[in-house]
Amino acid sequence: MILFQIRFEHYPDVVLLPMRAEALKGHLDVLLLAVLDGEPRHGYAIIEALRDSSRGRFDLPTGTVYPALHRLETRGLVRSGWSVVAGRRTYRLTAAGRRALADQRSAWRDFSQAVSAVLQDEPWPATP
Repeated sequence: MILFQIRFEHYPDVVLLPMRAEALKGHLDVLLLAVLDGEPRHGYAIIEALRDSSRGRFDLPTGTVYPALHRLETRGLVRSGWSVVAGRRTYRLTAAGRRALADQRSAWRDFSQAVSAVLQDEPWPATP
């Protein structure tokens, strides 16, 4: 069982109970697309970028990340190739991957605003 911990920024001593990596499955693909936005990366650099951009909250093992990268490649959202310079397989977004990322970012903004409104007991803005 793969676990990761979530820490609260304003309360560094507070840690939620470890969560299963499976809890990220619905979000892992878009997180990987996001860290590939801008430049190709090899697998370990993707893991580092995800860890760094989440301030250490998402420190995932290769056994979680590589199958997800393969799934994204199968769906045509990511393309991989061998880098002679780096001596590693690198991954980059395809045009379809960039479109999927843009769509998922928009959907995430709407979803996170709605969740925040509920958790903070604030009314959700009315839609036209």
